[in-house]
Amino acid sequence: MANQMDPRIAFPKASGRAATDAGFDAGLRSYMLSIYNYMASGVLLTGMIALFLANNEVMRSVFYGVNEAGRLSPTILGWVAMLSPLVMILVMNFGINRLSETGLKAMFFVFAGLMGVSLTTIFFRYTDASIAQTFFVTAASFAGLSLFGYTTKRDLSAMGKFLMMGLIGLLVAMIANIFIQSGPMQIVINMVGVLIFAGLTAYDTQRLKVMYDDIAGSDMVGKAAILGALTLYLNFINMFQFLLAMFGNRN
Repeated sequence: MANQMDPRIAFPKASGRAATDAGFDAGLRSYMLSIYNYMASGVLLTGMIALFLANNEVMRSVFYGVNEAGRLSPTILGWVAMLSPLVMILVMNFGINRLSETGLKAMFFVFAGLMGVSLTTIFFRYTDASIAQTFFVTAASFAGLSLFGYTTKRDLSAMGKFLMMGLIGLLVAMIANIFIQSGPMQIVINMVGVLIFAGLTAYDTQRLKVMYDDIAGSDMVGKAAILGALTLYLNFINMFQFLLAMFGNRN
């Protein structure tokens, strides 16, 4: 997932470092602040839409119906809303050179909105209190891990490669458990998922910081910030969902 969203794949290297160290540091702070602002705005938008749909039966019925077991089941439009983000990730990454910064930004927020549709069901599976508690735990953990990734002098590249292998294994296990339906296996998946996305948060933060050295002074900084926000957003959302599955109190 992280490699697929690595802006270095799409961005040409700038002609040189900023004119002065002071200017470079100021540019780096602005770049990282933009990443966090976009990411936080995306998470907020996702949460607002999920909460709105959970409490508005009329709008929710557009995306979800109730099946014979009395559970929410996606309508055709619901499936479109749930699968569209995967397509948008590919378009944003592989179409980066053809998309304008404004267009890329619009796609990011549409993506975050569609993710809100997908996350609506958590309000029916878990109590409001456990959702809120898990969100704040995730936010605090994310902040600490990202701060570590930003400030550490240790090269996390090797850890990133290990985490990517772990992520592939996690996806295989999740697909397998759809058919196996093993409770113990799901517990292991949740625990491993939390660890992987916690590690990716630190790794991706460092990667985004280091990448600025290549794009400083170029017109790709704005686009890189949006893709960086997308990467950290996905780390946050995935870590939140795995933590909620582990510790959330079900309705």
